Amino acid sequence: MSLSDRLRTRGGSNDDNDKPLSKGPISSVEDKRRSFLQEVKIKMHRTLIERLNLEALMALDPDQARKEVSELVRVIFNEEKIAVTSAEREEIIQEVVNETFGLGPLEPLLSDPNIDEILVNNAHNVYVEKFGKLHMTNTHFKDDDHLRHIISRIVARVGRRIDESSPMVDARLADGSRVNAIIPPLALDGPCMSIRRFKKIPFRPDDLVARKSMTEDVLKILELAVKSKLNILISGGTGSGKTTLLNILSSFIPSDERIITIEDAAELQLQQDHVVRLETRPANLEGKGMVTQRDLVKNALRMRPDRIVVGEVRGEEALDMLQAMNTGHEGSITTVHANTPRDAVGRLETMVLMANSNLVHHAIIRQIGSAFHLIIQIRRYADGVRRLDSLTEVTGMEGDIISLQEVFSFDQKGIDSDGNIYGDFTFHDIRPKFLDEAMKKVRGRL
Repeated sequence: MSLSDRLRTRGGSNDDNDKPLSKGPISSVEDKRRSFLQEVKIKMHRTLIERLNLEALMALDPDQARKEVSELVRVIFNEEKIAVTSAEREEIIQEVVNETFGLGPLEPLLSDPNIDEILVNNAHNVYVEKFGKLHMTNTHFKDDDHLRHIISRIVARVGRRIDESSPMVDARLADGSRVNAIIPPLALDGPCMSIRRFKKIPFRPDDLVARKSMTEDVLKILELAVKSKLNILISGGTGSGKTTLLNILSSFIPSDERIITIEDAAELQLQQDHVVRLETRPANLEGKGMVTQRDLVKNALRMRPDRIVVGEVRGEEALDMLQAMNTGHEGSITTVHANTPRDAVGRLETMVLMANSNLVHHAIIRQIGSAFHLIIQIRRYADGVRRLDSLTEVTGMEGDIISLQEVFSFDQKGIDSDGNIYGDFTFHDIRPKFLDEAMKKVRGRL
């Protein structure tokens, strides 16, 4: 008896299998065919579930299980004798397997290594970002309930929930890709989901040079800053590449240091062995059990960290992070949403005020000024390339104003015939204050 035979339960047919596949008149031949194939897929999936022996399926490794289920769907096709072309048949088989094991219509998109983001606006409107540009796809879900089912499957895997009482959620896929979903009544046109992909093989420092996001000289300065345990703030807009840069900078942390990461939804891909990963937790159905980033930052200070890496500071945890940086926890790295280094400082001040700390403006600014050494501004340009826009050194205080000194910036020269932006990374004449001290620290470790 073959494995596919063992995957089938004894027993027979289902009356539902005899139901007609067409529900009503369709305006065009193409729409009618699409509707027919969609119902064939539903019929195949329903019949498959009825025949599967789940115990036998769970005993197989994932690749073998997918192979055997594909064979079983082919058997069902032969039994049903449904009039479809060979290409349509293979497409339906693949979709049924994806529906059974994965994320349904999203599986082909997730298997494309060139897709960086998947943006599901509604059940019939899906875009992807490829090579920095947005493209509409022909991917679609059966209806809102189908999309809602896929979203629920994703969030359930990481112990989260999404329903009318909690209609927004941040989650992640098994490969670390970040997922945000929002459903009605907040999303007016049906469930909506955004997936920010992460490479199975993380970016290496040389990849950023190859992609012209920075030069070798810039990379060496950043490596020196990390190894000398400077506190670094990465600033940029949505989708500018802050987390990717954070991953790359963290690769410069020596392997003999203890790193603790704190994230709202875990997505960092640190390559060192001595890493402790912490992730926030939402409240349960009774509204209890929430663990915030601020709670995790406080707890991390008791875990003997050499480095604290906060995926993104976005609220009242900013106060505890600043206090940690100012009390001996050097070499911390975090990111913030801001358009310029000066805006990043202003956002930090606002977030500290969210903590109801009763600190006066002068005290907050002084804490920020003494906590961070460097602010890296990163930006996604019109040609889709994420570049380091500038590197700014925090040089101290001038009264109630933090003094910032730009070390280098990207000077855009123009746009070529292919729409690619070109320019130079220009270093300014003033020598950075951190450079000599940083080189002494690095030499001291060697």
